[in-house]
Amino acid sequence: MEIFNQVIEANRKFVEEFTHHDLEAPPSRKLAIVTCMDARLSMERMLGLQPGEAHILRNAGGVITEDILRSLIVSNHLLGTRHVMIINHTECGMMQYTDDDLRAKLLKLTGMEVVAPAQFHTFKNLEDNVRLQIMRLKSHPWIPKDLLVKGYIYDVRTGLLSAVPDEAEEPKTSTSETKPGTSMAALSSALLSFLQLPFAEEMLALAGMLA
Repeated sequence: MEIFNQVIEANRKFVEEFTHHDLEAPPSRKLAIVTCMDARLSMERMLGLQPGEAHILRNAGGVITEDILRSLIVSNHLLGTRHVMIINHTECGMMQYTDDDLRAKLLKLTGMEVVAPAQFHTFKNLEDNVRLQIMRLKSHPWIPKDLLVKGYIYDVRTGLLSAVPDEAEEPKTSTSETKPGTSMAALSSALLSFLQLPFAEEMLALAGMLA
């Protein structure tokens, strides 16, 4: 109970200096951020944001799940956001396991098999994961084509935020260095991950109806 008492006490001090009573619900900078729940990430301080300026959506790994999509659709269509930042970070715990590892660990800890969550969305490569989340978001039929979506990686040891270049922006290798089939393999892997999402079938069906 001590931790609850401490934060409630801090809130009482916050109330004494509260000045945000006139803020509007739509974020003033029309910005939404998807990032990890890691306690080392302080989005407001990192990005120089003030209350009322951005939507900040967090989960384990900073991934585009069904619930994050739900929130971003509301953020965009009902509250006017026009820019989305997807921020992953170094030393992320979701890189330390596979989905099977986590499922086995939790089964051993609890002795119970469950049907949800269907996925933990673990990953091994930060840049690849950021690009995959961008693809998941932009592929949804209710996400406007003109929504600006950019990916970034935060270094927990330096505080530096670095942009993840789009694949189209990456320098091309020479013919001798190019590995045939690499791009197709990466695309296939991303598509497979997308199809494993619990709402993928509904999305594809809706996309077919709109085509």
